Amino acid sequence: MGDKLMTFAEHLDELRSRLMKCVCALMLCVGVAYYFSDTLFMVLAQPLVRAWSRAGLGTPRLHFMNPIEPFFTYLKIAMIFGFFAASPIIFYQLWKFVAPGLYKKEKRYVVPFTVSSALLFIGGAAMGYFVVFPIAFRFFLGFARANMGGMEKLLGGTLKFSMPQTFDLTPTLMMGEYFSLVWKLLLAFGLVFELPVLLMFLSLVGIVTYKGLWRFNRYFVIIAFIVGGVLTPGPDVLSQLLMATPMLVLYNVSIFLSWLLFRKRARDAAARAAAGG
Repeated sequence: MGDKLMTFAEHLDELRSRLMKCVCALMLCVGVAYYFSDTLFMVLAQPLVRAWSRAGLGTPRLHFMNPIEPFFTYLKIAMIFGFFAASPIIFYQLWKFVAPGLYKKEKRYVVPFTVSSALLFIGGAAMGYFVVFPIAFRFFLGFARANMGGMEKLLGGTLKFSMPQTFDLTPTLMMGEYFSLVWKLLLAFGLVFELPVLLMFLSLVGIVTYKGLWRFNRYFVIIAFIVGGVLTPGPDVLSQLLMATPMLVLYNVSIFLSWLLFRKRARDAAARAAAGG
């Protein structure tokens, strides 16, 4: 499709070059992020700290099981934040690798695709952090209770029982496990928000059309709620809605953009036909 056909060896050289640039950008961003890793961990812990305070559990505490756990946790934090920081360069190299397979008029979409991919990826992670995390952590920490086992409390104090012994149900959170949950959710929301870019690219190369996407809309509603139930930490309906709703909105926005692309192509074809006539 491009101006010059590339051999298989040239494709491999191109891929190696793009990957090296991605790795260099990632290593640089990871190195900078590791310098601020303790501050970044404090930022990531803020939704948990606020939920802890609202649950009335006292001073928030995170524990580690062995001496090397904080080091590896900070290293993982640097890798995740480095990946998000390097995502514009990574997406640009990805689209530049795909560009030779496109028509010349389609190559101009590389920069818009790069910018939108990076913004949606970071925006999805931001939604997970600012919207989903506070609700999910409040839900989970809501299971912590003081004086568990008091039957007289359950019956409103009308009957007294001496058999059940009261106890406190308090959380003991490990910093490694907490960060493992956080980075998976951040990555999940970031990838989910890439849906419009993926569908627009498929529309651009002619694999899908806006009509086909619209017909599939009813099935995508089910898929969105299944994905929301799998990826969100809480089993409640609200957590599913927090992920399924953006997916449905982004899917329908993709249909609209695909329709605009179809109209533009139709107008261009009509103009060429008129000029040829």
